[in-house]
Amino acid sequence: MGSGWHEWPLMIFTVFGQCVAGGFIVLALALLKGNLTVDQQQRVIRSMFGLWVLMGAAFIASTLHLGSPLRAFNALNRVGASALSNEIASGAIFFIVGGVGWLLAVLGKLPVGLRSLWLVVTMVLGVVFVWMMARVYNSIDTVPTWYSIWTSLGFFLTMLIGGPLLGYLLLRCAGVDGWAMRLLPAISLLALSLSAMVALIQGTELATIHSSIQQASALVPAYGSLMAWRVALLLIALACWVIPQLKGYQPALPLLSLAFVLALAGELIGRGVFYGLHMTVGMAIAS
Repeated sequence: MGSGWHEWPLMIFTVFGQCVAGGFIVLALALLKGNLTVDQQQRVIRSMFGLWVLMGAAFIASTLHLGSPLRAFNALNRVGASALSNEIASGAIFFIVGGVGWLLAVLGKLPVGLRSLWLVVTMVLGVVFVWMMARVYNSIDTVPTWYSIWTSLGFFLTMLIGGPLLGYLLLRCAGVDGWAMRLLPAISLLALSLSAMVALIQGTELATIHSSIQQASALVPAYGSLMAWRVALLLIALACWVIPQLKGYQPALPLLSLAFVLALAGELIGRGVFYGLHMTVGMAIAS
């Protein structure tokens, strides 16, 4: 019993990966529909470097979960048959297609038509990657605390909480400011509201899940307080993001960076709770 911190490599991999997928969608839509000048487009493309740094950190963390980084390629041995292999493969494809396309775009070697195709394909790959991450856990019927719709919702809500904030931060780094960017905080706030509801519902359901030797509600005794800390950090992050806009000016980059760090911290707490809720059916299961 605990709070799942021992799975910190997976916490980093999943949270960072989901935020990057959401952030890429924001930047891609800005490039496709933002009516940006050629100079602004190039600045936005250059700002995507931040996405690939985070994605690289996520994959480095994931290899540490394997005990030895040299075992990383073994995770691809059963693509198509194993949810874990599918997760790593989809993440690698998203990273490679996104990263290679980005490098070609930065160097001016990617024609405009192909750039649009690259953006659309990579957005789709990002969503597939998040879905494959969820499938690693929500398809295990012997782990009743993960075998539910809340797992998939939680992963996609992380993408919708952290992704818009990361995308907004990188757009501001690129010097872009448009009316559509004002929708991004609303998306994150709505996702946070839904995520808080999911946490409450799941917390209630934990009392109804048990095996012959284990009670789900006892897995993370501090479930309520940890989720409260998570929501508090996310609300502070949103406040740093929104309050300056309500006063009529854009939040400064240091403040936006702090907001993203707080959002990451909040989501990492939530993901730690998720891993802390791991339990197996045992001899019997009732709910």
